[in-house]
Amino acid sequence: MAKVLVIGAGVMGLAAAWQAIRDGHEVDLVEAAPEPGGMAAHFNFDGDSIERFYHFVCRTDYPTFDLLRELGLEDSLRWQTTTMGFYTDGQLHPWGNPLALLRLPNAPLISKLRYGLLAFISTRRDQWPELENTSAKEWIIRWCGEDAYRRFWKTLLEFKFYEYADNISAAWIWTRIRRIGRSRSSIMQEQLGYIEGGSQTLIDALVRSFESAGGKLHLRSPVQRVTTQNNRVTGIDTPERSFSGDFVISTMPTPYIADMVPDLPEDWKQRYRAIQNIGVICVVFKLRRPATSHFWVNVSVPNLTIPGVVELSNLRRDLDNSIVYVPYYMPTTNEKFSWPEERLLTESFGCLQRLNPNLTSADILGTHVARLRYGQPICEPGFASKIPPVQTPIAGLQIADTCYYYPEDRGIAESVRLGRAMARAIPEPESAPKHVPGPSHTMELPV
Repeated sequence: MAKVLVIGAGVMGLAAAWQAIRDGHEVDLVEAAPEPGGMAAHFNFDGDSIERFYHFVCRTDYPTFDLLRELGLEDSLRWQTTTMGFYTDGQLHPWGNPLALLRLPNAPLISKLRYGLLAFISTRRDQWPELENTSAKEWIIRWCGEDAYRRFWKTLLEFKFYEYADNISAAWIWTRIRRIGRSRSSIMQEQLGYIEGGSQTLIDALVRSFESAGGKLHLRSPVQRVTTQNNRVTGIDTPERSFSGDFVISTMPTPYIADMVPDLPEDWKQRYRAIQNIGVICVVFKLRRPATSHFWVNVSVPNLTIPGVVELSNLRRDLDNSIVYVPYYMPTTNEKFSWPEERLLTESFGCLQRLNPNLTSADILGTHVARLRYGQPICEPGFASKIPPVQTPIAGLQIADTCYYYPEDRGIAESVRLGRAMARAIPEPESAPKHVPGPSHTMELPV
């Protein structure tokens, strides 16, 4: 059998390792952190197991459904009717359906109609190739007009991408609208899903199944170098030991690649270095009472420097208290990214009090702050041509991270899809056990 080394035990790395061992390979999965899961990993929030960074499931997340079925977890998926809010002009309004849009005060009817038309068409289109080289700002203004862009989109983009806001790919925005728009039971009703017990349920099952099949998971093992000989991968080095391998799958963030794989051609290193990322900070509150009745609230107020709020407990009904995420997205060069936790907590709770003036500090039962330097790729127009192929010029070495989901956004389904596709690209040993596949929704690797 082939010896496969997988770098990174986030969902993509776990999915790749699981698929590779199912295909008959010998697999070592190497992770720098003390626990598996990556962005889907949990922390103990005063007795509640909660994701550091919020997750949800949509109706079109087929790779997630396939994996849950394989792991015997299909009964753990729960669907919940959810709602959206929109905070603007000092008021929190219902959002996310045609009636809420039409009833929104202080907005011209033509702006609302054009906004609704764009959402309707975006949800129903399967292909929109001309958006690849168009900015989201240009596309939205063309369809909705300047007024609708300013009211509904401008601050959302600015507080997610800051100085890059005017040059984000329209294709990336469109696929986000489409994914959420297709997760509905009707035009009036949104439905989202969650895994009972949170993402940790899936992580634990993947690790358990991987190790029971003979796979080896190595935690606290940061990879320092991918080794090669005669333009073929030979293994990886960590501070504690070296691993030999016939194939290496890296799911590390692309900013690390040039230093980690010194034998790559220089032009490939430059392509990895050219991919930029936004950092993310999630400030998480445990509250005595709900902040809002919505799963998520979009914020469109220039002096509230957040794009929105996510109240996970309005999706996950297995939680006893209100769990609210206040996400900050920004370049890591922004001074706010280095703010101390107390300052972030003070500002973010002030944002929640704007949404719900009845909240007081006495409602706070617990707080947590999670930071990630590489949280969101900056996908500018033409981004598809900027991404290097998954298969590198070094034989046996595949490299991908969350930017390879483009034009789709980050999510568990895309992690599973790409991780398994990378493993399936490795030739199977002739003696590999044959698995009878269920319904599958695979993807081709970017080339």
